[in-house]
Amino acid sequence: MSKTKKIEINTEPEQDREESVEKISEESEVASQTLGGVTENEGQTVEELEADLHDLKQRAINKQQDVNAELEAAKKEAKDNYERLLRVSAEFENYKKRTSREVSEFRKYANEALLKELLTVVDNLERAIGSAKEQADTAESFVQGVELTLQEVLKIFEKFHVIPIQALGEPFNPSFHQAVMQQEMDDQPANLVVVELQKGYLIHDRLLRPSMVVVSKAKN
Repeated sequence: MSKTKKIEINTEPEQDREESVEKISEESEVASQTLGGVTENEGQTVEELEADLHDLKQRAINKQQDVNAELEAAKKEAKDNYERLLRVSAEFENYKKRTSREVSEFRKYANEALLKELLTVVDNLERAIGSAKEQADTAESFVQGVELTLQEVLKIFEKFHVIPIQALGEPFNPSFHQAVMQQEMDDQPANLVVVELQKGYLIHDRLLRPSMVVVSKAKN
């Protein structure tokens, strides 16, 4: 009777191989997912850096624009201030000239009222001299005394730039002459001063008193 020998097949290595293959597959999948995640994260980091860089550039541009705007505003303000300074300087120069002119005018004509009153004195002296010369019995010394007084007054006038207006024989000028009447004349042209009733005077270039005159006119 022969003995049957039982043969046992060891399946453990095959199972080990299957487990190893399965483990390798799982590790590969994990590795792939990990690699994909790393790649994705690296892509996002670059985009974020680019976004940050763009933001920084934009901020720098905006800052430069703000600086340029402030610089232009400062230049405009400086220009406006300079122009304002020029205007104020010009106005001040005009003010000084005007004030100087007004002071000069005041000095020139400050004694106008007094000198105008003295004209009456001169008028009376001239009349006294004219009347005395017409009377033969008038003492010559009296006439000389009055004439000397008149000359002293006229010197005062000259000192203060008061000068008589030349009217007799001149064409009538309403700026310097005051016509009190007209007289028909055959031998004189019309509108000519033929008689001076009262002398006129100027103080500097200003009329102090007009000449009172008679003006000729043509006969009808």
